[in-house]
Amino acid sequence: MQIQDVTLNNLEDAIQSLRSQMVAAGMQKGLNHPDTISYSQQLDILLNKYQCLMIHKEND
Repeated sequence: MQIQDVTLNNLEDAIQSLRSQMVAAGMQKGLNHPDTISYSQQLDILLNKYQCLMIHKEND
């Protein structure tokens, strides 16, 4: 197992956790609530990092 694999696994876990928090906030507070939007923006950042790592991994 490489360091990059550990990073990908950590990111996958963080993405799942953040996605769950975002869905819960959306259901409780509404989709336009600042908390829901914040979770969505944080999730976008993590998904972009994950995608970059996957592209880099494929090119190695």
